[in-house]
Amino acid sequence: MPILATYIVPHPPVIIPAVGDGREKDIQKTIDAYEEISRRIAELKPETIVVLTPHGVMYSDYMHISPGKSGQGNLAQFGAPEVSIKVDYDEEFVSALSFVASSSGISAGTIGEKDKRLDHGTIVPLFFIEHHLKDYKLVRISSSGLSRDEHYALGRCLKQVAFELDRKVVIIASGDLSHKLTSDGPYTYAKEGPIFDEQITKAMAKGDFLTFLIMDEEFLCSAGECGLHPFVIMAGALDQLGVEAELLSYEGPFGVGYAVCAFKPIGVDQSRDFGIQVKNLEKNRLDQIKNGEDAYVRLARLSLETFVMEHGTINLTKDLIDGFLINQSVQFRIKHSDELFNRRAGVFVTIKKHGRLRGCIGTIEPVEASIAEEIIKNAVSSGASDLRFSPVAKEELPDLVYSVDVLSPPEPIQTKDELDVLRYGVIVTSGRKRGLLLPNLENVTSIDEQVSIALQKAGIPADADYKMERFEVVRHH
Repeated sequence: MPILATYIVPHPPVIIPAVGDGREKDIQKTIDAYEEISRRIAELKPETIVVLTPHGVMYSDYMHISPGKSGQGNLAQFGAPEVSIKVDYDEEFVSALSFVASSSGISAGTIGEKDKRLDHGTIVPLFFIEHHLKDYKLVRISSSGLSRDEHYALGRCLKQVAFELDRKVVIIASGDLSHKLTSDGPYTYAKEGPIFDEQITKAMAKGDFLTFLIMDEEFLCSAGECGLHPFVIMAGALDQLGVEAELLSYEGPFGVGYAVCAFKPIGVDQSRDFGIQVKNLEKNRLDQIKNGEDAYVRLARLSLETFVMEHGTINLTKDLIDGFLINQSVQFRIKHSDELFNRRAGVFVTIKKHGRLRGCIGTIEPVEASIAEEIIKNAVSSGASDLRFSPVAKEELPDLVYSVDVLSPPEPIQTKDELDVLRYGVIVTSGRKRGLLLPNLENVTSIDEQVSIALQKAGIPADADYKMERFEVVRHH
């Protein structure tokens, strides 16, 4: 079998004595596990080692594969320039992988390498491997902001290329776990951190790659995880293969989770087609969401879909709105038909894809003749004009989830004590600069944080003089 084995490893530079300066003794279990898998890799004598890293050249919409004849790097940024790695790349494998990914419609390849140096996510595992093995070639792949489905699909391409080239391959998925295990960790403490580490290490120990793919995106963000996308690419490379899984170590010093786990392929197992399973689960989830949408959200969806598919805007009529309300009670229909047509208010339309923000644009105060027209305009703007994202493409439409926030008129406040992150949104104004943050957002748990984010969005310094307003919203799903 061309894929000889795969491994999940962490990449803390402190694990290397020249960087740790004695602190590496606090993660001795990880060091021992690293040495063990390095010996195993040397015994396997792979021709090619594939390192999957979250710290290489990273794009929001493209998985980068390092090009060229060779790569080198050191740990100078961590105070140890003498720790240096230089390797030859497997150019044939890189070329074949880029071709297969492109042919499969996967956004991955060798374009746009901004920094040719090996990153620490690559150097740390190779440092240990080279204690026991020198004769190999490298393929280095960076994760991206794309969905886990797309990372898994790139893993399947890895598997295909290994088979077609009949290359003996070992895959290293380099990634730490949560960075929020303790209050003195790099990102302070979050309750989701230890929960994530417990769930992910249990999944590793069982070879349960489905868990890698279905964890909630907001939970992952709260947990401050580092390595899940490399783990998912690795899982894709083992698609429809049985595995023997062995969790060699786990520990969480310095507020960060470190796990070392080995996976040995043991033959075909078509029940482990996790990519297909996840697509089926996601389709069922999206169908349930769409079936439960109220009139406001369905109007937003129709507005953007009409714009993308037909390059136009919908013709707003009372019959259209009544059609959205047809399955509701008479009281509900009367109230919301009147509100949509006859009331004016600021409206924000938020679009998410695979749990991640895909667009959000709105109006603090009304600029259109009715809430319905405000929804139509802002839905199109969220999908086509949010400068943080490329315009929504036709093939993305089935994967989108919408919400519509209808704002109450803003009211001035004098102090932060008049805010409540769950009930009120905040508007900050300084001169011509104005920033807004909606209420009841995931990961915004304090008033200070809410105001700070609003100031950042407006480009207002924290020590500047600014005025505050608050508002309430009715959120439609």
